Amino acid sequence: MPLCSSILGSSLAPRARSVAAASAVLITAGIVLRHLYARSHPAFVKDAAKAARRVRAGDEYDFDEYDIVIIGGGTAGCVLASRLSEDPSIRVLLLEAGKSSIAEIYATIPLSYGNMFHTPLDWDLWTVPQKNAGGIAKYWPRAKLLGGCDCLNALVFHMAAPEDYDEWALAQKGQEGAQQWSYREFQEYMLRFEDYCPSPEHPGVDMSPRGKSGPVQVGLFGHTSACTPRFIKACENAGIPAIADVNTAKGTLGVTKDLTWNTVTYITPNGRRVTTEFAYLTPDVLRRPNLKIMTHAHVTRVLFDTSGAAPRAIGAEFTSANGETFRVKARKEVIMAAGAVHTPQILQLSGVGPADHLREHGIPVVADLPGVGSHLMDHLVINLHYRDKTESSLSYVIGNRTLAQHLKFMAVIWQYRLKGNGPLTSNICEGIAFVRSTDPKLFPREEFGPETDPEDVTSGPGAPDIELFVTPFTIKAHTGIAQPPNHYFGLQGVLLRPTSTGTIRLKSRNPYDPPVIDPQYLSTKNDLAILIRAARLLSRIAHTAPLSDMLDPAGDADATLDHALNTRDDAVVAKRVRDAAETLYHPTCTARMAPLEDGGVVDPFLRVHGIPNLRVVDASVFPTIPSGHTAGPVLAVAEKASDLIKAALSKA
Repeated sequence: MPLCSSILGSSLAPRARSVAAASAVLITAGIVLRHLYARSHPAFVKDAAKAARRVRAGDEYDFDEYDIVIIGGGTAGCVLASRLSEDPSIRVLLLEAGKSSIAEIYATIPLSYGNMFHTPLDWDLWTVPQKNAGGIAKYWPRAKLLGGCDCLNALVFHMAAPEDYDEWALAQKGQEGAQQWSYREFQEYMLRFEDYCPSPEHPGVDMSPRGKSGPVQVGLFGHTSACTPRFIKACENAGIPAIADVNTAKGTLGVTKDLTWNTVTYITPNGRRVTTEFAYLTPDVLRRPNLKIMTHAHVTRVLFDTSGAAPRAIGAEFTSANGETFRVKARKEVIMAAGAVHTPQILQLSGVGPADHLREHGIPVVADLPGVGSHLMDHLVINLHYRDKTESSLSYVIGNRTLAQHLKFMAVIWQYRLKGNGPLTSNICEGIAFVRSTDPKLFPREEFGPETDPEDVTSGPGAPDIELFVTPFTIKAHTGIAQPPNHYFGLQGVLLRPTSTGTIRLKSRNPYDPPVIDPQYLSTKNDLAILIRAARLLSRIAHTAPLSDMLDPAGDADATLDHALNTRDDAVVAKRVRDAAETLYHPTCTARMAPLEDGGVVDPFLRVHGIPNLRVVDASVFPTIPSGHTAGPVLAVAEKASDLIKAALSKA
């Protein structure tokens, strides 16, 4: 989510110096951990030549062989590598362009992930200018690390609405395997990865619907700021019902109840961020002789045998850190798990995608699949800013500090170092609510005329199209322009069910050129109408007790703040929405699971149409974007895919 682009300073360089000075022990520990980790696990291959064969000009390529080659070591890739290598007869290679995240400080401390923006740990991607969203290019953070965007998100454990998955199953139009994606059948994979850790501070949590034996620790261990319980109570007072758990079969509508104050997060009891590398690539897993992991391996294309009636994926080509080109062979399957941006990019570079687009770049067509890189969907968020008269915000962690705030910040670093708790364990998105834009209790007819009604595009009557959340500070822009050294809090509204769809296309046939990303933000009237309602509801909540008690009158006349947004007409609010819209880091649907005639790329077994031994396993395959955070659904898809692949290999 876009609010933490700077937690340790107002620009990357000063921020890094500040942290180095204030947390020398942490940095030293990180260096030692990185060294030990690299030495102690034979699964990590330092020399590419020991796991793949060099490609030399003029030579017939010759390469080492694996049963499974996984392209991308992100959220899904680490799950797949771990689960598939459980079978000692399956030889697995995981290729990742980045490095290990285990010893990266900023990928460990929950609140610090913004310090990786625009660094070598981030792909530093930008959209094309968005004509309906401020007319500017939007920054898209994407982690370049094992564990992927689990290293670079707000850690919200949320599985979206049950109806979303029933919609996925219906979208398959009766194809074999369609029903396995319904909520009833898919739910077991949501529980399979989860290890809910009880907290003594929250004894009232009902454990019965929670997963208890998975590798991914979740719980209520994030920091709770002063604004969070006020926000939750203000939501209730504004008409949003309280709900004990937003991750059950009962649905997700409502605001998290008082007994749980903060959001359930991917944070361990000792305050560490949980990534899929941390959870799935454990020391025991890394000792498996049938698993190899190649980091700093930039995959340039999938290799195919096109001599038969249908193309067959036979391996991958990649470059190592020193620029040498290597190839590896997959005897059974190649799995794309590079994420919703890089999976379609690599497929297109490999000749799989819209034929006209591939020919435009001189790429031989292996499979004409127009859906590759199409139907891009993302969650848009608007950020509203408020000045906090209680001076209880965490604004001092994001830069522009006074001397007193510097001292306070140093104390917070040591609190985390010694106790594993405190403000640095905030996941930023500390309190959440899910609502419907068509709810007459929240949007009464006397205030919202029928001409403003958005179309209902939810997956069912129990599914939301708006998410609201509170943050204990705010920031002016996605890329880290901090507020002046005062206290602020933020209120955010998320468009959960966009009707605007975009594309991922090649800039050139050069695999090192970033793709052309065009999400077409706010290109439909419906998306704008829903976000206007979100802004209206947030404004009402801001002026509802007890959150309203935090509003500093000094901010009322400040044009950069949103104290008076509730007094503005729809035209002003619409402009505010367009100017404020940013990504919530949830790109999806660029290689959809759907019938070929509907622009689908994979079938219900996640096999690419026409290339049965090439699969896609990441957020690309979502038939439509779920009405919630996407990390959990990706984990469940990867768990499900592991079973599908094992079953297929057992029959081969």
